[in-house]
Amino acid sequence: MIATITKHRLFWPAAILVVLLVTNVFFSGGFFKIEFRDGHLYGSIIDILRASAPLGLVALGMTLVIATGGIDLSVGAVVAIAGAIACLRISKLDDQNAVTGVLLAVGLALLLSLALGVWNGFLVATVGIQPIIATLILMVAGRGLAQLITDGQIITINSSPYKMIGAGYWLALPLSVIVAVGVAVIAAIIVRRSALGLLLESVGGNAEASRLAGIKSRWLILIVYVFAGLCAGIAGLMISSNVSSADGNNAGLLIELDAILAVVIGGTSLSGGRFSIAGTILGAVIIKTLDITIYTVGIPPEVTLLFKAVVVVVLCLAQAPKFREKFQRRRPPAPTAPQAQQKVEVTA
Repeated sequence: MIATITKHRLFWPAAILVVLLVTNVFFSGGFFKIEFRDGHLYGSIIDILRASAPLGLVALGMTLVIATGGIDLSVGAVVAIAGAIACLRISKLDDQNAVTGVLLAVGLALLLSLALGVWNGFLVATVGIQPIIATLILMVAGRGLAQLITDGQIITINSSPYKMIGAGYWLALPLSVIVAVGVAVIAAIIVRRSALGLLLESVGGNAEASRLAGIKSRWLILIVYVFAGLCAGIAGLMISSNVSSADGNNAGLLIELDAILAVVIGGTSLSGGRFSIAGTILGAVIIKTLDITIYTVGIPPEVTLLFKAVVVVVLCLAQAPKFREKFQRRRPPAPTAPQAQQKVEVTA
């Protein structure tokens, strides 16, 4: 029973998450304390969930892209562009609290995010450019586009409806967490309750065999890049609304690396094929929990990244079947009952 549980792909990520959470208790006694004030839930756990929402969305889109054997390095730029265009539009409103104007700004940002996803999908699926090169183009150009939108400045707004996206509450929970969970659930239902998930794994596992089998891989690849663009756009709205500003230079910076890391921690194969949505969400929570743990423990800033890398390496090794097999081979197997009895007789 225990051996079966430990072989599950989510066991080691879940175990590491528990260790990180328990570690915080020794340095912060009220770490697990959750308070209910003014109809809202507050506490360190809620803060972790709130911080994990944007990363979880970006990693969710990245998961489906990687499942097809691709990669998307442009999600950080899309995050910056979505936040920049939304804040720019809201800043020009006569009344920044007008719900209609805010919704139009949000819609424009998401529409642009979808267009950027179409651009990536077109380069990869139709033109045939390698995914890492195709998305690297938008990664560089998109960051410049975000700075052009903001004119190289930080756009600050004061809009209560827009702030609800990243800092608002609904049913006592952060709205960003509800949105992220909702998108993840919808994606999981679509890919696991239909043939779409099997088709994605087929394309990622063997694209040529899928093509010969009649699977239209081009459309599938286009769809996953569009979905990744949409997820990055929503994350960009969350990040910018949480701070009521847009920074084309720093918003979403290096989030693509954390997203890829969350996907790997969750058990998705970087070579394509097998993927896990639940594992990706768990990976995003682990990364943000690790960030908070680093600050709680008081690790010096100059070794923060090194500590984070060590934890990630340990986790990845713990998940690797080949590493576990080599480790188990070094340990001598326990003698069976007949062998033990024979050993006793020889000794006698």
